[in-house]
Amino acid sequence: MSEENKQALGGGEFIIKDTDAMDIFIPEEFGEEQKMIGQMCTEFLAQEVVPVIERIDAAEEGLMPSLLEKAGEMGMLGISVPEELGGFNKNFVTSMLTTEKLGAGYSFSVALSAHTGIGTLPILYYGTEEQKNKYIPKLVSGEWKAAYCLTEPNAGSDANSGKTKAKLSEDGKNWVITGQKMWITNAGFADVFTVFAKIEDDDNLSAFIIDAHSEGITLNPEEKKMGIKGSSTRQVFFNEVKVPVENQLGERQIGFKIALNILNVGRIKLAGAVLGGAKETMDQAINYANERNQFGRPISKYGAIKYKLSRMAIKIFASESAVYRASQNIDDKIHSLIDSGMEKSKATLKGIEEYAIECAVMKVHSSEVLDYVVDEGVQIHGGMGYSAESAVERAYRDSRINRIFEGTNEINRMLSVDMMLKKAMKGTLDLMGPAQEVVGELMGIPDFGSGNESELELLHKYIKNFKKAVLMVAGSAAQTLMMSLAKEQEILMAISDMLIETYVSESVLLRVEKLQKTEGESEMNTLKMNAAKAYIYEAADKINILGKEALVSFAEGDELKMMLMGLKRFTKQDPVNIKELRRSIAEKMIAENKFIF
Repeated sequence: MSEENKQALGGGEFIIKDTDAMDIFIPEEFGEEQKMIGQMCTEFLAQEVVPVIERIDAAEEGLMPSLLEKAGEMGMLGISVPEELGGFNKNFVTSMLTTEKLGAGYSFSVALSAHTGIGTLPILYYGTEEQKNKYIPKLVSGEWKAAYCLTEPNAGSDANSGKTKAKLSEDGKNWVITGQKMWITNAGFADVFTVFAKIEDDDNLSAFIIDAHSEGITLNPEEKKMGIKGSSTRQVFFNEVKVPVENQLGERQIGFKIALNILNVGRIKLAGAVLGGAKETMDQAINYANERNQFGRPISKYGAIKYKLSRMAIKIFASESAVYRASQNIDDKIHSLIDSGMEKSKATLKGIEEYAIECAVMKVHSSEVLDYVVDEGVQIHGGMGYSAESAVERAYRDSRINRIFEGTNEINRMLSVDMMLKKAMKGTLDLMGPAQEVVGELMGIPDFGSGNESELELLHKYIKNFKKAVLMVAGSAAQTLMMSLAKEQEILMAISDMLIETYVSESVLLRVEKLQKTEGESEMNTLKMNAAKAYIYEAADKINILGKEALVSFAEGDELKMMLMGLKRFTKQDPVNIKELRRSIAEKMIAENKFIF
């Protein structure tokens, strides 16, 4: 694929531009080395984590840190860290594959993600050479464990309102930190804290690297949680903790920027991790449906179970398509910035920041797919699914945190629209031009097509129309409500969900189109096309309902009537036998006794 094409689509531009299927990355393209790394992660969970899962959930002292050390010995804590700092120096897509595979590890995956992500990355991306050389090799090896101290009792989603203070000691050699942090993952065994505090009366946070064993640091007992019980979560208190001035991370007052950028990474990584959990639960549900007999035959023979299994699989397949599409976009951007002379850590941050909209979108979508999958997984297991002895019960409880982690899904929904509108106002994303064109189209004669479109052409037309629906609703809302749109959260969330369904629908279609072009027809590619068609079929109805909810909330009279007619036109589809599409996928999975995609 040409470098020119790779760079053609910036963050958020999917809503106004078409993407060539050959320019996206699809999971079917993983190379041998990547597959081996993925297999290593899967085997690690099977050999080291699953056999001791009860002990992990009982929070056995020393067990989680020892598992992180074992993961460090195998290189899993430094997949994308430069070799000179002890890592493997692999690209972003490879690190995402590792995240996905290890995402099936329940509480262990939370501890590992916190260590390798928010624990390590602030130092890797913002640290001085001295800081990186001191901390990163020991974090990569697992000798030191990391935690990230941002959230406070009164500063959750509004992180910059934190009250933790830093003041300079009289001799000018130390920052003296006082404050309280809560919900700190890995706090119980961490050696290194990245702590956010305000220096004196600053408006914005600054960041500090703190030895977790410093005098003046105390911890509350472990939090008792609904799920991820094996993950250490504690409150951390800082009482005049002395921190050498050279341990300030980045410049003064850029702590909030560090936090936001690290959250962007965390969001897309979480989207990858939950895919691993969803696929694991999918396999368990299929296995159980094949083993469980009722009325003289396996429950997998019944249509209601096939319906559940197929919808679970379709959602996972679609979400995976979009996660790896976004991951490759980030990778391409990072490499183009490095090629233009930018230093790697800065290029990585800039690359991820460019696709912050897609990171937020996929965090929401994938975490909600996992919630759907584990919920149906419990239902398929029936009474056994409610038993604490079943793996699916643990998956159900552990899943729930993902809609709260890394910024709640509500915050991420609002952010995705807010970031897109801000890009439009800055002139880096031309939303209003295409939105005006859609309004012009509403006045004209509808394009009913030739009736001779191929299946792919028809599906692409549906996606184009989804984009028009989003542009029409978002453009009209921005024009009508102007500055007050920011306060209309119900409208923003509806627009965000339209945006999410459009991005995922296009991603899954591009994936199957690329497979058709590169591999041709096969039974598996037909099933993948069925999955794409089924996903897009459902997305059209969702976009229609969401669009109506948004439009009736701010428009009225003839303008409302015209836009409702437009919305109906933009979400119209030819009838499709959705039962047969779903059933074809379910029957293949039942026959193979596993998730097939």
